[in-house]
Amino acid sequence: FFLSAVPGVPLAAGLLARSRNGVAAGDLAFRAAVLAAGAAMVCVGSLMMFGPDTVRWAPFGNDSVLAAALRLDAVSGVMIALITFLGAVVLGFSRRYLAGDPGQAKFFSWMSLTLGSVLIVVLSGHLGQLFIAWIATSLSLHRLLLHYPERAGAVFAARKKFVVSRLGDACLLAAVLVLQTHYRTLDLEAIFAAVAAGETTGLAPAGLLLAVCALLKSAQFPFHSWLPDTMETPTPVSAFMHAGIINAGGFLVVRMSPVLAGAPVASHVLAVVGAFTAAFGALVMLAQPSVKRALAYSTIAQMGFMILQCGLGAYGLA
Repeated sequence: FFLSAVPGVPLAAGLLARSRNGVAAGDLAFRAAVLAAGAAMVCVGSLMMFGPDTVRWAPFGNDSVLAAALRLDAVSGVMIALITFLGAVVLGFSRRYLAGDPGQAKFFSWMSLTLGSVLIVVLSGHLGQLFIAWIATSLSLHRLLLHYPERAGAVFAARKKFVVSRLGDACLLAAVLVLQTHYRTLDLEAIFAAVAAGETTGLAPAGLLLAVCALLKSAQFPFHSWLPDTMETPTPVSAFMHAGIINAGGFLVVRMSPVLAGAPVASHVLAVVGAFTAAFGALVMLAQPSVKRALAYSTIAQMGFMILQCGLGAYGLA
């Protein structure tokens, strides 16, 4: 129940916020994020006391494409605590930041839907479910980037982000299809168990596709320019992008680390690109006249460092 409530409460708030006025929508979104954070803390406590667990909905079997699963382990436990906490903080700030804005209700609706989608991504124990939530996160964020459609810079940045995201989605879909073809399942536990048992066919292409998807999602060089350009969006959105959206690429690599460990070429690509991006972002940050753009390049550099760690196999450290 609590594991389902972590993404379910923000999603419900996102659907209900549209029918309320701006102030009521903001209060609803904020309280939903706080409730999700409370549910996340209960789940983390359960994880510490009883260990990892996976909740499945699989009427046609665990290996079915139509199955769904919420996976609670050390990785997802850390991420849901981080995302719900940051989500509550940003939504609380947003209520004051957007006071009087005529588009408040729509804004809080998309913010809550984005938060819920990100939480499903990190909790997914099924690749099909992860892929759908991955796209939902991107599309919801796209609507937030267009909150001020009269700003030409914001529209341009949103379009650039849209193109980069669709390329990443294509890579992730291809990786999912490769893994489904070779392992006949999309259940993460089953795939990881097969890899641990020595079934490594298909890991090289799947790992490379996952690596490219992570580089695109985490604004790594040379796909980085969309992130500084999105600073035209409202400040809460810029902050919210750090709650599991920008670091979703790093999370994907950590989550799929058994696959990446069997794809040395993919690991080499992550290490080289991550190292270059970390140095590049840190240097460019020093030359930015805008505080928000400087923070954007700082984020690019930090994500580069995280991707470098993943490429070196230091998944726990990342």
